[in-house]
Amino acid sequence: MRYRILLLAAVLASGLAGAETIAVENGIAVKQSDVPTPTRGMTMDEVAGKFGAPATKVPAIGKPPISRWEYPGFIVYFEHEHVIHSVVVNS
Repeated sequence: MRYRILLLAAVLASGLAGAETIAVENGIAVKQSDVPTPTRGMTMDEVAGKFGAPATKVPAIGKPPISRWEYPGFIVYFEHEHVIHSVVVNS
C-alpha cells in the first residue's frame, strides 16, 4: 500500500496532474478534470479497446510490477494488468 502513496505523491509532485488544486477550509482539494481517462480496475485490454494504442508503453518495474502507458493528454499506471491511476497531463 505504501508504494501506491509514494507513486501518487511522485506524480503530483512532478506537476503532471491535470486536476486543479484549490484551497478549502481544512487544507486543499482536487478539482476533477473533464478529460476522459481509464478508471481504476480496468484491464490493459479494456483500456486499449476503449482508448486505442498508447503513444508509449513504459515497461513494468518493481514488486508488484508497475507499468505505464502514455497517451496524448493523460498517463495510465498499471499494477500487473489493472489500472491503479490515470493522470491528466498539463498541456
